[in-house]
Amino acid sequence: MSAAPRPTPAPELDAVVEELTRRADARGKAGTDAILSRFHEEPVLGKAYDARLLARLWPYVRPHARLLWLALAAIVVTTLGAMLRPLVMLETIDGMAADPRALVRGGLSLVLILAVEQALGFAQVWATQIVGARAMADLRRDVFAFIHELRLAYFDRTPVGRLVTRVTNDVDAILELFASGALNAFGDLLRLVGIVALMLALDWRMALMSFAAAPPAALLVLAVRKRSRESFREIRAKTARMNATMNEQVLGMVVIQAYCREAQAAAEFDEINVAYREANIASIKYEAMQDAAIEMVSAVCMASIVVAAGYQPVSFGTLVAFSAYVTQFFEPISALAQRYTLLQSAMAGAERVFGLLDTREQDAPGSRPAAPPSSDDAPFAFEQVHFEYKPGVPVLKGIDVRARPGEKVALVGPTGAGKSTLAGLLLRLYEAQAGVVRVGGQDVRALERAELRRRFAVVPQDVFLFPGTVASNIAAGEAPDLERVRQALERLGALASFERRPGGLEAKVEEHGNNFSAGERQLIAFARALYRDAPLLILDEATSSVDSDTEARLQAALDELMRGRTSLVIAHRLSTIRAADRILVFQAGRIVEEGTHEQLVAQGGLYSRLYALQFARELDAPASTHDA
Repeated sequence: MSAAPRPTPAPELDAVVEELTRRADARGKAGTDAILSRFHEEPVLGKAYDARLLARLWPYVRPHARLLWLALAAIVVTTLGAMLRPLVMLETIDGMAADPRALVRGGLSLVLILAVEQALGFAQVWATQIVGARAMADLRRDVFAFIHELRLAYFDRTPVGRLVTRVTNDVDAILELFASGALNAFGDLLRLVGIVALMLALDWRMALMSFAAAPPAALLVLAVRKRSRESFREIRAKTARMNATMNEQVLGMVVIQAYCREAQAAAEFDEINVAYREANIASIKYEAMQDAAIEMVSAVCMASIVVAAGYQPVSFGTLVAFSAYVTQFFEPISALAQRYTLLQSAMAGAERVFGLLDTREQDAPGSRPAAPPSSDDAPFAFEQVHFEYKPGVPVLKGIDVRARPGEKVALVGPTGAGKSTLAGLLLRLYEAQAGVVRVGGQDVRALERAELRRRFAVVPQDVFLFPGTVASNIAAGEAPDLERVRQALERLGALASFERRPGGLEAKVEEHGNNFSAGERQLIAFARALYRDAPLLILDEATSSVDSDTEARLQAALDELMRGRTSLVIAHRLSTIRAADRILVFQAGRIVEEGTHEQLVAQGGLYSRLYALQFARELDAPASTHDA
């Protein structure tokens, strides 16, 4: 017997279901977009002109003030020359009837004036751009250095693309103000005042008729300028979001390709790209409206001169001079309108750059006074340390640890128990809300950051290699000493394997060290720690990214690395903590067990359970493989 056919839903029900689904998807997408927008979008800009920001730019310009004064003097002279040209034309044309040679003299005078203008114009542009390039290079250097002083918590919540925008786009926006001839705005204003005064002196009635259309033009420009400012704000916001999204997509390329998310990633980026394009189109539209308004008013004013000449008889030379002055009058207005857009860009860039420099999140700022030195000269110690990433959510609760010289202290526990946080406090990457963290008996807050961190060699969980060579990565920022590099690798038993590579110790390291295996990158990290030759060592999940076989081959290197050093080892692998002098077991921000491996296994507590779940499997794996 055949099953009864399922009833077909009514078209109305299909439509309702489809509409509900569409709305749910839209709400979900809107919620996601809102979160991403809050994370990536820039804050609203302040004033288009801010004297306070310009005052903060002055220290970067002041060392090059001589070139600035040269540019300013050149602007004044070229502006006076431009205002003088129509007067020369007037005298030449009106004087031709009485003296035919007046045309030759006038022509030569104009050539001389133009030659001087062009020569001084070259000097002005050269000087201004040199000042801008040097000043912005200094500013970019300071911003880059300041970013390195920020505490890690700032980077946890700030998109990388936004910081890239600060160092590149925003500083370039300020530089564009110099490149476009920002000082010319002074010359433009001087020219406007001079032209109005000269036209009134030549014939005040004709001058008033010529400028009859200027007030409506000014109102139109003000209205367009307001809209243009809003569209420009959108451009700056979308630029930062695009940079941040692009950075995330590149860093997450492995996940995107592994999960076949290329189409979704392209769609997400295209949405941002379209928004950026539309913001630019809006800006172009308003800029075109502004230019068209200025050109229209210029034409009306020129026509007014012709009409005025019919009612107010003037010489032909005066008519030519008035026409030239009207043309010159609207040239600086158009230039000022364009420079206003650049001024908005520069002020936006300056606001964001100095906003970053005003960030009060410097690395370990020392919000509490340092505790007095202790008579106990333990390599490192924690005394009743409390720490929170977010207020009210404690990560460490009353931690007490004291290391003995040469001791290997291991930290184990569930993910999120606070193990890596302890290492961060020791390096003063973060600062405890209560308690004291000591190194060599001194509160870490009493030590200079560089002095404190020179006492440590750190091998992190994720090995980061910089583009360069094997030797430069092992030297970690210092000028590489090849003999020290060889000694470090030789102590790890890895010198031969690296010397066999083409180029040896000078072998090229590509971005993120992608041309090296995980084990080779780990060996470079170990060698980096040996090269530093610091008395204290932190191993933060140093072998978690390699397989068990590779870790077994690295074990001898690890033993050499820890020899003679006080070590803090954060790990889950049995091979790296079983031989530790003391194992601290963390749970929910507290130390719940302490002892050697054998003691903790015998207690039958949390460590014993972790051992049974994780470490026993690793011990059985080689035997199983052998039996197979």
